[in-house]
Amino acid sequence: MTVMPQILVAPEKKRWLILSHGFNMDGRAASLTVTDKIPHLLEAGVQPIVFSAITGIKDERFAHHQFLAWGPAGFRFDFRHWIANQYGRGWFYKITTRTVSLLLAPFIAIEKLLLGYSSQWSWAIPAFLHGRKLIRSGKVDVVYSSGGAWSAHLAGLWLKKSTGIELISEIHDPLVIRKSPQDQGFEKPTNRDAAFRQFLEKKLCQHADYVWWLTEGALHYAKVRNPELGTPKNAHGFVVTPGAEPPSHTQFTTKHQYSEYLNLCHFGSLAKDRSLSTILSAFNALFAKRPEARAHIRIHVYGASLDALSVEFVERCGLDDVVVTHGRLEKDPRSGISGREQVIEKMQQADVLILLHGQGEECAEYIPSKLYDYLWTGRPIWGITHRNPQLNEMLSARNAYLSASGDESGIAMTLEKIWLDWQQKNLNPVLGSPVGVNQAVQKILETI
Repeated sequence: MTVMPQILVAPEKKRWLILSHGFNMDGRAASLTVTDKIPHLLEAGVQPIVFSAITGIKDERFAHHQFLAWGPAGFRFDFRHWIANQYGRGWFYKITTRTVSLLLAPFIAIEKLLLGYSSQWSWAIPAFLHGRKLIRSGKVDVVYSSGGAWSAHLAGLWLKKSTGIELISEIHDPLVIRKSPQDQGFEKPTNRDAAFRQFLEKKLCQHADYVWWLTEGALHYAKVRNPELGTPKNAHGFVVTPGAEPPSHTQFTTKHQYSEYLNLCHFGSLAKDRSLSTILSAFNALFAKRPEARAHIRIHVYGASLDALSVEFVERCGLDDVVVTHGRLEKDPRSGISGREQVIEKMQQADVLILLHGQGEECAEYIPSKLYDYLWTGRPIWGITHRNPQLNEMLSARNAYLSASGDESGIAMTLEKIWLDWQQKNLNPVLGSPVGVNQAVQKILETI
């Protein structure tokens, strides 16, 4: 599968200060959304200067400055990832991170009591101070905040208001989390971090020059809450489909081989509202109807441990032999293969890739970023989605197996179809083209 190359628009303002807390963090969705764009921005003539936390790998292709968060909770978060990058997660990691956590505990408690914000908020302070110095020395034309962590947007807003620099902002996940289809997000949350995110969204819509979201649903609800969006003297809002970079040619498998197991694989985090238990009950139903299936089906979980609901279900129903957890895949120090490269390899070995969307109201406003990696592998996809017509349309157009979250009978029927198709060695082939990052950069450059 290939994506037709495009000739990128050359921007008039070329010197971009990119604010991204998690830049170059191996395998992290918040990082990949911005780092995958970098080669295409460079091709278009953009001259990036990147500010990030110390949590990722320093990029040597351009100026990349890494700063520690100034708050105790942010310092602890960044320090843990820095130690893991430098020394792995062995005994040294455990001793040093536990010691630092113990020393910082009273200060973190005070910070939480006084502010109540998420841990990375304080990274905005060094990003702002160093950014203002660069802007005032005439070295920056545009500030591009990307998050991920909302501290990047906060720093971008401070820079915009103090210097008047052009600000473009990329919002990965909805800043305002609605509770129901009837909730439009107007009510002020009692949680202080959520209340600040609501405030931050409004200020971005008022003061940024351009703001883009990653789904049509997210832009729709942002416009409902901020009708000034798109009017004169306010931000212009639009949608950018992020896509993903293709694996290198050496990572492509020649042809999928059926084995004695139907291997269904899930990649990424699990939680109470995005739980594997959503589909595990369907396996009990299948095994009751077709007992022979139990010996030949395996569910592989990569990137996270099982969520609490799934752990309880596995123990209660005795599915330990069916569900196999592999944890997070990180860079192999012996081979040098990155965690992301290992993930792509495992994706390509799967019979079916599971896309768990979740069950919360925020599902109407986001599409799991791993979908775009899934599309590059060419493997069949089973999407269990919740209230997102855009995602359903994307999956249907690509011949995916599709179920609605909460529809137990529908999920069970889909699993049985997958089992029967696998027995016939006739799993749904993926149709259409994958979604590359080139089109995302093209959309941004054309719009701004």
